[in-house]
Amino acid sequence: MSTAQNNVALLVHSCDRYELLYKGFSFFFSKYWDFSARCNYYFATEEKTVSIDHFENIRSGKGQWADRLVVLLNSIPEKYVLYFQEDMWLNKKVNGDFFNRLFEMAEANDWKLVKLHSSEVYTTVATGIFIEGFEIAKLDNQSSDFLMSHQVTLWNKEFLIRQLHRNEHPWRNERKGTARLKKLNPEIFQADYFAENGKPPVNRNDNPVLRSEYQTVSMNSTLSGNVAPYINELLHGDSNDRQYAMKLQHNYNNQLTHDGLQPARKVDVFKQAKTWVKKAFGK
Repeated sequence: MSTAQNNVALLVHSCDRYELLYKGFSFFFSKYWDFSARCNYYFATEEKTVSIDHFENIRSGKGQWADRLVVLLNSIPEKYVLYFQEDMWLNKKVNGDFFNRLFEMAEANDWKLVKLHSSEVYTTVATGIFIEGFEIAKLDNQSSDFLMSHQVTLWNKEFLIRQLHRNEHPWRNERKGTARLKKLNPEIFQADYFAENGKPPVNRNDNPVLRSEYQTVSMNSTLSGNVAPYINELLHGDSNDRQYAMKLQHNYNNQLTHDGLQPARKVDVFKQAKTWVKKAFGK
């Protein structure tokens, strides 16, 4: 919950249609996160009111992705935001000392953006700055891709707000936001703290302490294969955990969306053109 002395908000940005994922995120976050990390915890929905252990529920109302996120950011007092999404499920322990030192250094050096996941799309330059053995490398902005991305990242809140243009859905925000950041060319830092989906480190780290990991369990509004080990673990829990695991397995087996629907069929461009001709000319 929120405490005044912390200057970092850990924000989980979700939407109401993905309510199926809330329990899994909460279960594995509570298991692996180190709550000695000095931050306040917010779980963001649109209109749903939810109770998530350790989190204050804040709501954005309906709207486009970027617009909703701006509402949320303007509603919290902290200077920095550690950004998560509800489909990022932890599976390895987190080291609170790493995050406390990161928060201190970000504020002391006025860092605007520190990516905390590894990806082959990043080209980095060594800085000689280390936290718990992880190098805080600097991105070569022109050689790197997806400068704007929605993986786990520490943001200066006001800087993040400036990257969120009205009416942008998440894919447009990543694409156009990356172009804007390349033009702006700010200092962007990156650390290999989280192995997102098992990705290997990017930098030459110095015997890092306790590297964590998360898997993204959602793809195109349905569960991905990454959810399998989490389902297996939940099946060994209490009756509520087992019931939830069976719900996840049912949705995965039937490739249902998170709100229980059949995914929309993709219609190729030729079929779309044929349908338009039929409607326009009655043929």
